[in-house]
Amino acid sequence: QVQVVESGGGLVRAGDSLKLSCLTSGGIFSTFVMGWFRQAPGKEREFVGSISWSGGVIDYADSVKGRFTISRENAKNTAYLHMSSLKPEDTAVYYCAVDPPPWGEVAHSNQAEYEYWGQGTQVTVSS
Repeated sequence: QVQVVESGGGLVRAGDSLKLSCLTSGGIFSTFVMGWFRQAPGKEREFVGSISWSGGVIDYADSVKGRFTISRENAKNTAYLHMSSLKPEDTAVYYCAVDPPPWGEVAHSNQAEYEYWGQGTQVTVSS
């Protein structure tokens, strides 16, 4: 069993930056594909980005490309989502998710493949 805990959310103003962290325990973090998703009020959960086990492959949703950066520190069992130039439409609960092996060097947006999810952290961007 893998536990996933997000942190770092908060209330910021448009144009600000914020960095979310995702700490996992259980399993072997360095083998996981890690994904970030978000769900705004009244909307379905959507893909934000994903990073392969080594960090060598990263994929982003078009809506966040150029503004958000995903990274990971395997030695700390932690993935990060650095968000910059935040907009009010980025307001959502942000979720971190784990897709355990077997996977090659991939990053992907298929929510059904992510087996373990955190409880989410709220990000609110005021205009």
